Amino acid sequence: MFIELTDHLRCPSNHDEQYLVLLPDRVEGRSVRSGQLGCPVCGRVFRLDDGVFDAGGAPSLTGEPSALTVEALATLAGLHGPGGYLVMVGEPATLAREFADQVPGVALVAVNPPDGVADGDLVSVLRGDLIPLKTRSMRGAILGSSFGGDPHWVREAARVVLPGLRVVGEGPDPAIDQVELMASADGVWVATPRR
Repeated sequence: MFIELTDHLRCPSNHDEQYLVLLPDRVEGRSVRSGQLGCPVCGRVFRLDDGVFDAGGAPSLTGEPSALTVEALATLAGLHGPGGYLVMVGEPATLAREFADQVPGVALVAVNPPDGVADGDLVSVLRGDLIPLKTRSMRGAILGSSFGGDPHWVREAARVVLPGLRVVGEGPDPAIDQVELMASADGVWVATPRR
């Protein structure tokens, strides 16, 4: 996990949003490979193994592989210029390495990716039953087919994305009030978080 990403992590427990304190055991370059993350409010401690932060309760993937190309995802995400983080939830994370070439300077965070997506220099891997990142801290989010039609995950994506930036989803149009739909076609939608 990128060491800088630890500034954006939050405790997944049911209390006011709180940062996590990192106690690294092993760091390679700018990547934390193992250690612990602790919450100063509730006292929960989470392990970080092989660079992966597992907050617990990660759902199984039920959708199909992403039908979108790397170029389509880059266009739909609408990122211009380097800096910040983009979240890829589920199936699209299999494209993270190629996607990194389309958005140079933007760090990628894979949440609940399929097997085979490993933490590395281009992507940090997180697992959990929510997106364990601070509210309004990401430059965008892409939800795969296992998540794009689930109101819980649409809310989570809308929560972590900065105002005015985009959430992209594979699945039916979201019917919740946390996002404002910009466009929809062929089972893919683009929205922005409501303010």
